[in-house]
Amino acid sequence: MAAAEIDSIDKISALVPHLLGIPQKKIWVDYDEMADVLYVNFKKPSHADDSDITDDDVIIRYEKGQVVGMTFLNASKRQRPQG
Repeated sequence: MAAAEIDSIDKISALVPHLLGIPQKKIWVDYDEMADVLYVNFKKPSHADDSDITDDDVIIRYEKGQVVGMTFLNASKRQRPQG
């Protein structure tokens, strides 16, 4: 196994405790490198009917009052975990 693959496995493995701590049990993630936008969806398909944007460029999408996804603008510029 290549070092890059091992590094990816380690990074994803480090997310496990955080993912288990959120109430949503299904998560879909897409990254648009050209737009530098990370999409996180908790429902597929989701049909957001409302949204809010936070001060740190996160769009929280709602469907009938429930959070169905989050969009992280300028995703690559966010601080990476140390380690």
